[in-house]
Amino acid sequence: MRFRLACLTLSIVMLPVAGCSGEERRPAAQKSPSPVPSQSGDPAGRAAAIAAKLGDKDLVGQVLMPFAYGNGATKVSKASAVANRKAFGVDTPAAAVRRHRLGGMILVRQSADPTDATNPTSNVESPAQVRKLTAGLQRAAAELPAAHQAGESVPLLVGTDQEHGVVTRIRDGMTLLPTAMGFGAAADPDLTERAWGVAGAELAAVGVNVDFAPDADVIGPAGNVVIGSRSHGSDPKAVGEQVSAAVRGLQGAGVAATLKHFPGHGHTTTDSHEALPVLAYGRKALKRDDLPPFQAGSAAGAWLVMSGHLDVRAIDPGVTATFSRKVLVDLLRGQVGFDGVVVSDALNMAPARAFSTEEAAVRALRAGNDLLLMPPDVRAAQRGLLAALTSGKLSRERLVEAVTRVLTLKLRLAAFDRPALSTVDSAAHHEVAGAAAAGGVTVLRGRCDGALVSGPVRVTGGADQQRAWLSSALEGHGMTVGSGGARIHLTGYGDGPGDLARDAAVTVGMDAPYLLGRVKSPTVLAAFGANRFSMRAAAAALAGKATAPGRSPVPIQGLPRTACR
Repeated sequence: MRFRLACLTLSIVMLPVAGCSGEERRPAAQKSPSPVPSQSGDPAGRAAAIAAKLGDKDLVGQVLMPFAYGNGATKVSKASAVANRKAFGVDTPAAAVRRHRLGGMILVRQSADPTDATNPTSNVESPAQVRKLTAGLQRAAAELPAAHQAGESVPLLVGTDQEHGVVTRIRDGMTLLPTAMGFGAAADPDLTERAWGVAGAELAAVGVNVDFAPDADVIGPAGNVVIGSRSHGSDPKAVGEQVSAAVRGLQGAGVAATLKHFPGHGHTTTDSHEALPVLAYGRKALKRDDLPPFQAGSAAGAWLVMSGHLDVRAIDPGVTATFSRKVLVDLLRGQVGFDGVVVSDALNMAPARAFSTEEAAVRALRAGNDLLLMPPDVRAAQRGLLAALTSGKLSRERLVEAVTRVLTLKLRLAAFDRPALSTVDSAAHHEVAGAAAAGGVTVLRGRCDGALVSGPVRVTGGADQQRAWLSSALEGHGMTVGSGGARIHLTGYGDGPGDLARDAAVTVGMDAPYLLGRVKSPTVLAAFGANRFSMRAAAAALAGKATAPGRSPVPIQGLPRTACR
């Protein structure tokens, strides 16, 4: 899922039991042992027993995963309270969980406060704030009938989009990784698994137990504007290896991984936030080019798959995959063999809004989704599902099936403890993130040993923070950085040909590398990331203190995959 505004060194997860204060139950070392389940027995069997005892309203609530406004569970700004009353009929996120008996909540960066407010509030401001928010949400969930029926911890699903790269919701105070393409360039699944273990440990520490990542899309033409560097590359097998490693890393830390966007958004040029992309090719191409990473991720044990808002002409022409049983049941469950939770992409996106909220919720559930993400009107979705149960349009058997899968996931997650907040942004995690960033740095043009640029340099392009990170790292390697000298130009993230510097001695790409095929610089470097670790890795290569071992995971017109091997 991609939320759009205007639209484990590994420690393990927190999921507090009823009455938990949100404090750590045990100190977590930087390197923790493998998780030890706190409950025994078959989670699927226990989940089925719980679901069988729930009433209609509780069943419906368990398949809904909206977002709420505010940076606290029980105390929010006045503007957030107003927005929550409009959405839920209550003031706070915790009250929304209780009122609507919700199965999950997604954390987003959207704020109800005016953009010019002194202190606008969102769900994700800092690790400590997120941890406090999620603990409050879990206390509210512990009061629901699903928890009482279980007689054990049945946590709320707390999710977010933490793909790293351009789609990263929790940024400040977290250890950030390179883009998916950066991992594709490094082509080291063991490193990928360690890095995503770090990512999972930090999410677990702040109370997030579902990550809508990794992206399993295989990138096609360079014109794909919605996936870009979110994809690990253009080779289905290599993408599958990276996706599987990310799944193992996240879930080894007790955070559920989500493969998205099924059956594949990489060979499209339409943004599914705005319109319905069409996959016009046949079944053979779909099986060859798009499905392998989903098959690999499923085989690695991924607990969720996200359905895409895509018109898959070879399977069910004219029907959005989110609403297609042929795609979600026949293809995903029947052919791919996935048996976990299917979560819809956001139902507030344009293709899903072709129907009323009530109708979209019913269609999505009947098609095979088990969890409905971000319905534009939660109360309308609830009414629609309850009415469909009464009329027989939605069978109770299908709803119970979906809830059983959701509860099975919750019981799996409840087997993990939460690490201490001190694990977040720790030195041990920095070491792994630094290695991940360094592994993907790629020379696309220029020399392959020694310093790639000499003499005084100046850094241009990018954002202030990126220039500062790169400049500081270059100075740390003994280079003189100022307003004169050879130009090192940063590019990426929305840049076009007009943003390139014709006189740059070195151009460094931070995003998908396609634009680098247009530059005339004698040295061209792809960093595949824009955070502090990627800038440090680029600086080390530029100063000749480290090699650039990466290889572009996508073809770039006019450039080799690497100039160095």
